[in-house]
Amino acid sequence: MNHSMYGADRGTHLKIIVLGLLCATAVAVVGIFAHLNDLDLGTAQLVKSGQPTTLSGQPPTIR
Repeated sequence: MNHSMYGADRGTHLKIIVLGLLCATAVAVVGIFAHLNDLDLGTAQLVKSGQPTTLSGQPPTIR
């Protein structure tokens, strides 16, 4: 059991590198096989905003 990266032996460093590579590979595989067919990238119609509104009177007090 090595509690410090400075005092860790070669086997511990190898385990950390292998685990990091496995995690990176898993993230890459999920990213490659993720299907985003329903993602709308700007093909929907734009909606224009209406006239600006003003607020008058006392704002509500926050207690």
